[in-house]
Amino acid sequence: MSPQELTEANMDGAVAKVGGSTWRLLLLGVAAGLFIGIGAVASSTAAHAMGDAGLARLVSGLVFPIGLCMVVLLGAELFTGNSLMVTAALSGKITWRGLLRNWTLVFVGNFIGAVSLAALMAYFGQLSIGGGALAVYTTKVAVAKASLPWANAFVLGIFCNILVCAAVYMGLSAKDIAGKVLALFLPIIAFVTAGFEHCVANMYYIPAGIFANLNSVYSELIAGAGIGTAALNWGAFLWNNLLPVTLGNIVGGAIMGLIMYYGHVYGKRSTKRRKQ
Repeated sequence: MSPQELTEANMDGAVAKVGGSTWRLLLLGVAAGLFIGIGAVASSTAAHAMGDAGLARLVSGLVFPIGLCMVVLLGAELFTGNSLMVTAALSGKITWRGLLRNWTLVFVGNFIGAVSLAALMAYFGQLSIGGGALAVYTTKVAVAKASLPWANAFVLGIFCNILVCAAVYMGLSAKDIAGKVLALFLPIIAFVTAGFEHCVANMYYIPAGIFANLNSVYSELIAGAGIGTAALNWGAFLWNNLLPVTLGNIVGGAIMGLIMYYGHVYGKRSTKRRKQ
């Protein structure tokens, strides 16, 4: 597909997304939260014992995209990818009300899926890997994310979703599964390695740290590692991280969508009209 065809295909897909029933959007939202969370579980497990921070990020980046591959190939509903629906609203293919309904239902579904997975991992043994070292690493990651200054979380959210939405467009351009997987992997490796912030991934990462810290099996190990857990509470998670990162993701997705829409669809239509 050409960039124009990619953009128009994405806008046409938004029409179907807006028309989805409430239960379907919630179900597919839960599935996407679960899939992204599984990518986070796998990447943390792969990197938790690495002493070199740069290498740990690279390894995480190589594993985490599994989650987005499942979302795209299995047709789940992911809030960050759906930020591209802004272009469909601008073009008049969908209403702004329909857009906000989709975003709300998908966001709630993503939250349920990711947080449920975090609780299951923290209370049913997954974080015991390495004698509890994975629980310590998970908590350390959660504290770092929950402690970000508001503006930092917002800006890191912008750049994250520019890359995620680029991955969505690139995945659409591929003709076979292998091509889609490769196209999806590359931008996601970049965002994870760079340390950008993804609201749905953080719906797993930070609650997993909260639950690990509340679990008596891990709390002594976490305290013994010298990790300050004052920021690990639901209020700090929702206000200090989830809100600014979500807003940043919306802005980043809109930026990517507007570049594609005005660069490849609106601009070409305007040129065509002038020639006529």
